[in-house]
Amino acid sequence: MRQINRVAVLGAGVMGATIAAHLANAGLEVLMLDIVPRELTSEEEAQGLNLQSPQVRNRIANAGLAQLLKMKPAPFYLQQYAKQISTGNLDDDLAKLKDCDWVIEVVIEHMPIKKDLLSKLVPNLAAGAILSTNTSGLSVNEMAEVLPAEMRKNFLVTHFFNPPRYMRLLEIVPSQYTDPAIVSELADFISRKLGKGIVYAKDTPNFIANRIGVFSIFNGIKHMLDLEMTVEEVDSVAGPATARPGSAAFRTSDLVGIDTLVHICKNTYELLPDDECRETFQIPEFMQQMVDTGLHGNKSKKGFYKKEQRDGQRQIYYYDYTSGEYKLAEKPKFPSVVAVKMVDDPAQKVKMVVNGKDKGAEFAWRSLRDSLIYTVNRIPEIADDIVNIDNGMKWGFNWEIGPFEMLDAIGVESFVKRAEKDGVAVPESLKGVTSFYRYNDSGQQEYYDLQAKNYHLMAQKEGQINLQILKKTSGVVEKTANCSVVDLGDGVFGMEFHSKMNSISGDILAMTHKAIKRAEEEGVGLVIGNQGSNFSVGANLMLLAVALAEGAYEDIDLSVRAFQKATMAVKYAKVPVVAAPFGMALGGGCEFSLHADAINASAETYMGLVEIGVGLIPAGGGTKEMCLRAVELANQYDTDVTPFIFKNFQQIGMAKVSMGAAELKGMGYMRNGDSISMDIDRLLADAKQKVLALATNYRPQRPAEDVPAPGRSIAASIKSQLWNMKMGGFVTAYEAEMGGVIADVITGGDVLPGTPISEEYLLQLERQAFLKLCGNKKTAERIQHMLKKGKPLRN
Repeated sequence: MRQINRVAVLGAGVMGATIAAHLANAGLEVLMLDIVPRELTSEEEAQGLNLQSPQVRNRIANAGLAQLLKMKPAPFYLQQYAKQISTGNLDDDLAKLKDCDWVIEVVIEHMPIKKDLLSKLVPNLAAGAILSTNTSGLSVNEMAEVLPAEMRKNFLVTHFFNPPRYMRLLEIVPSQYTDPAIVSELADFISRKLGKGIVYAKDTPNFIANRIGVFSIFNGIKHMLDLEMTVEEVDSVAGPATARPGSAAFRTSDLVGIDTLVHICKNTYELLPDDECRETFQIPEFMQQMVDTGLHGNKSKKGFYKKEQRDGQRQIYYYDYTSGEYKLAEKPKFPSVVAVKMVDDPAQKVKMVVNGKDKGAEFAWRSLRDSLIYTVNRIPEIADDIVNIDNGMKWGFNWEIGPFEMLDAIGVESFVKRAEKDGVAVPESLKGVTSFYRYNDSGQQEYYDLQAKNYHLMAQKEGQINLQILKKTSGVVEKTANCSVVDLGDGVFGMEFHSKMNSISGDILAMTHKAIKRAEEEGVGLVIGNQGSNFSVGANLMLLAVALAEGAYEDIDLSVRAFQKATMAVKYAKVPVVAAPFGMALGGGCEFSLHADAINASAETYMGLVEIGVGLIPAGGGTKEMCLRAVELANQYDTDVTPFIFKNFQQIGMAKVSMGAAELKGMGYMRNGDSISMDIDRLLADAKQKVLALATNYRPQRPAEDVPAPGRSIAASIKSQLWNMKMGGFVTAYEAEMGGVIADVITGGDVLPGTPISEEYLLQLERQAFLKLCGNKKTAERIQHMLKKGKPLRN
């Protein structure tokens, strides 16, 4: 396996700097270089510096590094990772490239500049080093020509999507000279170490994702004009309703930059004279005017949308392309879109919307019809198979399902029939296809090869666990509507949530006991994990709202007890239990993870005890656990427990959520021995390996007894601070009241410091506090607001 430990990034602009940051996230040593400034700033002149001063010569790279620390969303998992980046310039420091295993060129998207720099690098590269260019569509073969034959073998495109930390897609484009072994080794490294989803593209303008994505946007504009729809109406259809991101078409354009999109579109038009849809890449007149008048999207704070404060409230306006003015957003509601609001399955949503009868449905059909046909016609031009294209759109443009998965959702035969009825030319390769993806008799997934006209097995990463495949091959040993127990092999079982948003319901709590019992009696351990959109958003809030409305407090009490029994069963199982959280792991999802023997988290895990946002206290053992952990740390370091309690209280009281798994250790949610997986495809397999390692010499835990209570004096100190915050207007009166309730529980109740208490006693305090808050109408208001608006109410 190729070792890559030190990487050089040439270019410290936004893209280069954020690539460098993500390399540092992965634990690599990074050298970031940029050009030498041609003139001094006024500040440099005032300091008596000159153009030969090192701080002047490295100014651009240093500025790029400094900017990383201010960016939002944060490019670093932790700001201290910035120390792994050293800076320099392209005149003085090229010799340092000899120590680098991989050199990434990320300078301006201009072929002559890229070629010039690449030719200068050659004498400074170590033998066998990999050289790549980050370009969104310039020809890798043309660039390779400036390199000597030996270096061409190690040269290729590695196209990161922006922002590199958060966008999973990385397009690899080899030149005609690239050694296939280099492609394979680098792809494996980038996947495993950087957590990227690899897509293999060909040397064509804009490669895969931008080619299809930009076409889809401009094709959508064409149909918007034909149907006389507004920007806002289009976005209501071209987002989650048709399995695409919430940013839809025009919010995505604002995010990317309208000027950037126009530039890409013009280049595409120039570089693709034979494209059958070339005219789609002609810039609409109104869009050119937007660019000319500085309406560039988010970076100029005005684009297809703008936000303004009016009468103390934030108002959103959309751009009316007919008048050139902004109009107040009206939140259009097409019946076809409203009908799929409660549908979870993205494929089902697409099918329902395109078969609707309103203008929104007509737009959905026309725009998807053209985009899907255009995509089919791009094979084998931009990629050899459908899998690379589908993955490119899912990972690069955040589509929930790819173009060929959409064709399966609509039904390939019915799609062809309807498109032909519209008088649209349908690719011959599409005719006669029944589906693009299927499972064979052995439960293995296959994809259709448009060129060979047969099916091939879907490739699986070595060691990857795919729950869908396991479930097709009799891997399910128990199942309810919301969860399953799956045999992961080697004596390890997996407990999978698959409810709406993976919220935790009664059958999940009941299944927890069954899953643990099966692992204890038939195996060696259990993984709690799934492969949904998020690990879990917490308990099912709708069920609680119904119980509150009916005044069913006994039922609520029983539900809380059931939740506590489930998490305690996880903590005190006779076999190791490992949680594998990813995405959102909130409230109850966090509590399940806290009670596991170990956590193996995805790098992008957003975990927190957020119950206060709906007027409640963490009562699935979360508050109890943070009390015990505070006491444990104080005992470990033989020190006062107060600062640990204060910190844990603040995290609960402020509903703090980690901005990545790397923050969880500092929050006390992950501990020594817990680990992070960069590649989410390997998350469950890594968790399974942790179970097997723990199982070798596993010693079950026992419920905590004789815990020295932090005591009421610490609770009083917390309440005093809450009073000050209320008087200063920083918290509402009810937030101060809720904070006091949390303080009483996390300090062990109304007892003297050091009073021996038990874990069961703390759980009882949690339940009592939870029920007390449930009886307050302000909590009911918070719950209703969250269910209706999807965000917390501060009352």
